[in-house]
Amino acid sequence: MVAMIIRRFIQLIFLLFGISFLVFSSMYIAPGDPASMIGGPTATESDIEAIRDNLGLNDSFLTQYGRYIGSVVQGDLGYSYQTRQPVSEAITIRFPNTLKLAIASMIVAIIIGIIAGLISALKHNSWLDVSSTTFALAGISIPNFWLGALLILLFAVNLQWLPVSGLSAPWYTIDGIKELILPAITLGTGSAAMIARMTRSSMLEVVKADYVRTARAKGVKERNVIWIHTLKNAMIPVLTVIGLNFGALLGGTIITEKVFAINGVGRLMIDAIAARDFPMVQGSVLLVATLFVLVNLIVDIVYTYVDPRIKYQ
Repeated sequence: MVAMIIRRFIQLIFLLFGISFLVFSSMYIAPGDPASMIGGPTATESDIEAIRDNLGLNDSFLTQYGRYIGSVVQGDLGYSYQTRQPVSEAITIRFPNTLKLAIASMIVAIIIGIIAGLISALKHNSWLDVSSTTFALAGISIPNFWLGALLILLFAVNLQWLPVSGLSAPWYTIDGIKELILPAITLGTGSAAMIARMTRSSMLEVVKADYVRTARAKGVKERNVIWIHTLKNAMIPVLTVIGLNFGALLGGTIITEKVFAINGVGRLMIDAIAARDFPMVQGSVLLVATLFVLVNLIVDIVYTYVDPRIKYQ
């Protein structure tokens, strides 16, 4: 296990180098001049050229990338072109909101997905199975921005049960929980649909296994057959989907944060892209990539506790 974790961290280092190169290259060749946006409409050509010199934008690609990597290795993600605020500081301020939203969305997805998948598998080919499958298809198909706007219109504007936007209250308060409900449902619906489909297919496969028939033949209660013998052994592929979706949620909150006016990393990233704020975009992407790999590492470790037969060599 320790050797596997060390290998993963070594792979993470190379992966981050590759991602940093791709992101830096994309921003380098992207249309638009950061110096012009910083200078504004009143800036002269000499002003813009001075800004470019000050930011090092006139240097070659390799020089700029080498300077950037040298700073990242030392823990310095640079400064925002827009605000001159350290990138690490801006991300640190915004990241808690993204993390809260991702965790709340994942809780919604796990509860709805596993329950729907269980019902669908246990009532195979019934109207409940058809309803669950239809829900899964709808959850994957409905765009987040449309669902978010619909929920705001219904529960915030018409019924006035929940707040429209923002995550200003602490998450452990009633107001904080109310603020999380709509964006969590919006973001978690797609993941819930995928978890439901995987739970259903995995349960249908495991329920036919010999040890499940043996447990029933021995007179084990049906409740114990489902929860101990069937669900636990069906959880390996479900855990994989949960891990991948949670990693994706950490970096895929952009649209939801925009719709609900949440000051998270996703919104920070899209604003930085629009403003050609290269250091902010690169720092945000590196954070998301790191978290994605770490989440999947945690899932691999959890495998060994769910199924002790799994060993990492």
